[in-house]
Amino acid sequence: MAADRSDSAGAPGGAPARPRLPGGSLAPRGSATGQLAKIAVLGLAAAIALWAVFPLYAARQWTGVAAVVAVTALIFYVYLSKRAVPAKYLVPGTLFLIAFQIIPVLYTISTSMTNYSDGHRGTKEQAIDQIEASSVERTPDSTPYTLTVAARGSSSEGELVFLLTDPDGDAYAGDTDGLQPLTGASVDPSGKVADAPGYTVVPPSEANARSEEITEFAVPTGSGTGIRSSGFSSAFEGRSRLAYDAGCDCVTDAESGRVYTADDERGAFVAEDGDRLPQGWQVDVGMANFARFVGDPETRSSFLSILTWNVAFAAGTTAMVFVLGLGVALTLHTREPLAGRTAYRLLVVLPYAMPSFAMFLLWKSMFNADFGLVNRLLGLDLDWFGHPWSARAAVLIVNIWLGFPYMFLVATGALQSIPRELVQAARIDGAGAWQALRRVTLPLLMVSMAPILVATFAFNFNNFNAVWLTTEGGPFPTDSPLAGATDLLITYTYRLAFGVSGAQYGYAAALSVFIFLIVTVMSVVSLRRSASLEEIHR
Repeated sequence: MAADRSDSAGAPGGAPARPRLPGGSLAPRGSATGQLAKIAVLGLAAAIALWAVFPLYAARQWTGVAAVVAVTALIFYVYLSKRAVPAKYLVPGTLFLIAFQIIPVLYTISTSMTNYSDGHRGTKEQAIDQIEASSVERTPDSTPYTLTVAARGSSSEGELVFLLTDPDGDAYAGDTDGLQPLTGASVDPSGKVADAPGYTVVPPSEANARSEEITEFAVPTGSGTGIRSSGFSSAFEGRSRLAYDAGCDCVTDAESGRVYTADDERGAFVAEDGDRLPQGWQVDVGMANFARFVGDPETRSSFLSILTWNVAFAAGTTAMVFVLGLGVALTLHTREPLAGRTAYRLLVVLPYAMPSFAMFLLWKSMFNADFGLVNRLLGLDLDWFGHPWSARAAVLIVNIWLGFPYMFLVATGALQSIPRELVQAARIDGAGAWQALRRVTLPLLMVSMAPILVATFAFNFNNFNAVWLTTEGGPFPTDSPLAGATDLLITYTYRLAFGVSGAQYGYAAALSVFIFLIVTVMSVVSLRRSASLEEIHR
């Protein structure tokens, strides 16, 4: 009896009490496989935290260190606790949302309010070091070095680094931040560095292609001195012609006596006549990058034309893929016998199954003016990518061809979810085929397809591959080499940030914020309208 009382004690209404786990409240739950998976996940989280925290600690980024420690502690608490069951499912998605959505958006917004660009990448101290190093000239007591040109990452595009060997045989690595000892390097008898961990030696053929960059490259060594190359095999440490004076916060040219005073609003050293040194530093500019959309006539003209084409491209693509996809879906959805129905559906879906990256390049070759398949089949002599409207037509054709199979699949699924009795009832009431489609089928379709259309518009508004892999934004007018006839805002932004004419990261970030706001507003409005369709048909 005592045992029975203890089993039902505390249970409401005399119901049997929940049996206790063997070993008490701290007993492990789950299978051995689950426990091993938990240990593996927590071990991976700890390893990533250790990998991230040491560089942050070395750089004295205490906010980053605190964030890593807090996130790691949260992960361990959630997955070792038996109470935070919902958090076990919410934490991974929340962390990925913060890491891949919220942080990039906040970083882009902060960058858009700076002058971050070529010549304005670092701090004022780094700019001063670069100014002094770039004007280094050989002196009678200059220290000679044996030079090996290297790069971080790709030898053709990576950041340049000078691997240097002094007369005593000591090896160093020099970059825009200064000179550091080089450990683990393999140095041949001539003093050339044959191999160094973390660096890729630039071969002579690629060094020739980057000769101008190598000639302008300089390694600051402090106190008005720096190291510059003399060809591809030797370098020297000389004295700077431009010297910084902290007293006047200015840079003086020792030869001409010209003085460049620091302008902290522009992040540059500027002379009295307005001439400025190319090396500057990063400063906050507020809303100046956004004001360029309106204040600069050339920028405003390019921006408005690109925005107009961008909206037309996204809306036109969305409308055409919807019409084509729905039309083919309706044709193959008939109850009448249709030979080869499955084969037709497979052929229609085929473009969607192919990699879009390769298909854009294939279509680009098909539109070639001299050897393209399109001109040969149609008997045309048209330079598709040489004229604005033909280039836009080509981009639309390719994008629609790749996009409508997806809409066909969605429309087919939506049609199969609509009861045929509704259409039959409309036909009995005297409605024709067009009336039944317009008043019965289409409204029901839009309930499920409206969010898909919104997503399709948003995707095509930023469809970088469709333009870049087909036309690269061209053709370009002679008076505007940065804004092409087929450019979308995203390709224009990419060219500003990573183009050969110089990077404008701050302005590109402002454009990215503008694109984000446009897509957000359009998506919210469209989704609200699609939600109203659901209310109507409930």
